[in-house]
Amino acid sequence: MPAPQPTVVPAPTEVPVPASPDLVEIERALARVTHLVGRVRQHERLMTVAGLSLDRAAAAILRHAAESDPLRPGMLAARLSVEASHVTRQLGQLEKDGYVRRVPDPEDRRAQRVRLTEAGLTAAGRMREVSLRGMQVALADWSPEDLRLLAELFHRMVDDFVARAGAGIEP
Repeated sequence: MPAPQPTVVPAPTEVPVPASPDLVEIERALARVTHLVGRVRQHERLMTVAGLSLDRAAAAILRHAAESDPLRPGMLAARLSVEASHVTRQLGQLEKDGYVRRVPDPEDRRAQRVRLTEAGLTAAGRMREVSLRGMQVALADWSPEDLRLLAELFHRMVDDFVARAGAGIEP
């Protein structure tokens, strides 16, 4: 049987507009931040200091769930930009481990929402505390004004990314 041939995607017919130097630098900085934050060693260090044993996906779900009122699993998946089935599997394990429980949705009794238990709230709080300590050390020399501006711009950027998810990257 012959080896499968790679799929060749034709080049776009339009000539892309060159990105501004500032956009290139923003993309580079985000790639570095993503790499630093997403490293397995970084997550393992966070879990060790926080005294927890959660994988990265479970930790992300707990942190997002802690930042909002109880959500339906599908809404949680949308906020994390992952498939609902991925969240459902993780929630099953988190529920088994005592970090979350499912409660009836007050707007639709057939649906459920995810609520953190005391153990889940404690775990999310410990993760946030350890993460914030690391940020305080890294940004210790920044002025309060610079920190406020960075927070404002980061939120604006994330909101724009979410609003335009996938735009401009289709083949």
